[in-house]
Parts: sequence; C-alpha cells; structure tokens
Amino acid sequence: MSKIKTIRDARILPEGRLTLLSRSEVKELANTNKNGLHELLRRCALAVLNSGTDIDDAGALLDLYPDFDIRVLQQDRGIKLELKNAPAQAFVDGQIITGISELLFAVLRDVAYANDQILRNPGFDLDSGEGITNAVFQMLRNARVMRPNREPRLVVCWGGHSIGREEYVYTKEVGYRLGLRGMDICTGCGPGAMKGPMKGATIAHAKQRIRDGMYIGITEPGIIAAESPNPIVNELVIMPDIEKRLEAFVRLGHGIVIFPGGVGTCEELLYLLGILLHPDNRDQPFPLVLTGPASARAYFDQIDRFVRATLGDEATKLYRVVVEDADEVARLMNKGLHEVRQHRIRSKDAFFFNWGLNIQEPFQRPFIPTHENMAALNIHRDQPVHELAANLRRLFSGIVAGNVKEQGIREVKKHGPYTIHGDPEIMRLLDELLESFVAQHRMKRPGTAYQPCYRVVK
Repeated sequence: MSKIKTIRDARILPEGRLTLLSRSEVKELANTNKNGLHELLRRCALAVLNSGTDIDDAGALLDLYPDFDIRVLQQDRGIKLELKNAPAQAFVDGQIITGISELLFAVLRDVAYANDQILRNPGFDLDSGEGITNAVFQMLRNARVMRPNREPRLVVCWGGHSIGREEYVYTKEVGYRLGLRGMDICTGCGPGAMKGPMKGATIAHAKQRIRDGMYIGITEPGIIAAESPNPIVNELVIMPDIEKRLEAFVRLGHGIVIFPGGVGTCEELLYLLGILLHPDNRDQPFPLVLTGPASARAYFDQIDRFVRATLGDEATKLYRVVVEDADEVARLMNKGLHEVRQHRIRSKDAFFFNWGLNIQEPFQRPFIPTHENMAALNIHRDQPVHELAANLRRLFSGIVAGNVKEQGIREVKKHGPYTIHGDPEIMRLLDELLESFVAQHRMKRPGTAYQPCYRVVK
C-alpha cells in the first residue's frame, strides 16, 4: 500500500462564509474531553477533506489519518482554521481547493451552531414534534439554504452510494433532464446516486445559463465519513442526527426522485411513505418517482412488492416507478412541482419550508440502534400503517448504522449481529430483500467484502 500523502501545516481563512465565533464557541470546539466538540469537528472535517475517496467506513478513514488535527484560531479580525497532517488530495500546489475550504467552514458553522444554539439551548423543546421542527428550521435558516423568493424547484434525489456504472450514468441523465427544466438538486451529499444527479444538473444549468443553481448536500455526523461530500455540493448542511436530516429533506424539498440503493435508501422511502400515509397528509401533493435503468427493473419490482405487502396498496399509490426514461421522470417532476406551487398558494404555506406537512413524533425522535432497541422493534401488523412504517424505518436505520457508522460497527463487533424478529411474513420478505442487496453489492462499495450486521429470525 502506498504511503498516505499529507500536508503537514495549513492555515485557512473563511472567505466570508463564517468569519466570527464567540470565545465560548471557540473554547468548546477545542474541548478534547470525552463529550467535547473537538473530536466531532475533527471527524467531520476529515470527511470533507477526503471528498472523492472510495472509503465508506468511518473507522478506516480515521485509521488512515491518525495524526490529522484541526484547530480554530481566534483572532481580532475573525477566525482561521489550522490543519495538521491533512490529506494532500484536498490541496493544489499547497493551496486548499476552494470548494473544500467552503465546506470546511460549513462544518464549523453547523457543529458550533447545533451545539450552542440547539442541543444545549433550554429554549428548544426537543421532546416535542413542534420543537424538533423548529430546530430543523433554525438549522436550515442558519445555513442560508432557504430562498424565500424562489419558486418551488428543489428536487431531492435519494439513492445508494454503492451503485454500478450503468446506474450512475443514468442518475446523471436524470439530473441533466431536471436541470434543463430549471430544477435544483438536493442529495445526501455523498458519491454514487447522490453525486450523479448533481453532475448532470450542472451541465444542464450551464446550457440554460442558470448561474444560481443550488446543489445542496444534507448529512449528519454519523454518516458523513461513509459518504464524504462530493465535489459538486455548493451548500453543505450537517444536521445533528438522522431524523433531523430526513425531516430537513422533506421540509426543504418540493419533490423526490429515488434511484437504486440499499438499506439507507429503503429507510428514506419508508420514512416518506409513513409520513404521507398519515391521514393529515392525504391532501398534501408530494411528487415521488422511483427510477433507474432497465437493469434495475427487478430491484424496483422487489421494493414495490415489499412496500405493498407491508404497508398496503395505498402506499404504492404514493409513487410512480419509471424505468429507463429520464425525460419522463423530469416531466413528471415538473408537473408535480406545479401542483405543489398551487397547493402552497391555496394553503398560504411557504415555498421554502413545508410547514403544512404533519410529521409525527415517531419519525422525529432519535433512534439509537442498540441491540436491545433493535430487538424490541414492533414489526407486526397490529398497529396503524404509518406506525409500522416508522418502525420499519428504524429497523433499516439500525442496519445502516451497523454497516457504515462507527458506533454501530463497534457495537456489532462487540456484541455480534443485531437480532431482528417480528411478523413471520414480514420477516420472510425482509430477509429476501436484504439478501438481494447483499448479492447486488448494495451494502458496501463493490470489491469490499460484506459481513451482515443483522440476523433475521424467521
């Protein structure tokens, strides 16, 4: 293995993105105690500096750069970042790449703000749904990704970070068709199906002379190392946890396109379907299209069967499946965005934040995927369908943690695979679905051996 190249010392100015921090914020960011912010800042910064790598294991990334460090320097005229032993690929002729510099300060902004203004602020009631939604709004506002005077044009694209070349090329084509129609792109910020739509949209925006195109990446600390921001992202937001990240997607976006993926993509789909199945959201227009190349037809057939068997026919009416037709995806989304616009005008709701969507607390409360919590999930049919969707979402979230999140990987190594049990028919369908993901290399990047972090009891 070749020696990892690093830049021993570098100092970076914020260039207008974030110029001021209070002394207490700087002190907290330097706190190296067990619960201090320094380690969180270090991990997120290292992920940004490794944009474009093939690593999807947070622990492995940290092992590659054990001597990497980042410090915030307080000065009379503002702040600087000091980097020690940073990945050399983030620099050109000794100067940090501009886009990576901007994303580094986005990390600093969100880590400091979430800690000081949200998580430690008694003014936020994070035990209530309304309080959590308010926190999500404040985080997005602080990141300046909401545009009050912009027509509904933000399309969220979900899909796997571990996809084949054919699927990746198709995501670019869909992004291109969306971009030609003036739509902006929001993804989980990583590679694969998160990068492709952004890359396609940049070309389309250039052709249409759209100079204010937005390529928003929304992530959270547990996933950013496994899905380092791709180079197209020009607005990065780091939410405190996966639940707030998912809410940010559906509050900020006006429509969603889902490409082939793995358990993380299933988690996202179940999250959205569970919300839309709630009676309060029946009249809420939310265009949702599942799409991929012809080779992905069997993948979507299996997803559709799983959704139909667990959540019922009503859930399958909430989305369209389009195979090998990028232009049709864009036309459907364009039509859907028009309906969203008309609905927001009639209901006097904002274009920039979907206040009218009723998100129940089971979809908002952070789920900690311990072995005990995973085994205790209620995966049975004796509950309202949107609550079953919430529990299925938690199940997939736990598998994501066991696959790529450092804490989850550590817990599985220590205690063995998560045990999953519930309704026998649902367990059979779940086992088939997960086995197909393993066979199609959708759990880890191709070429990486996969050891299941779960055991389905049938």
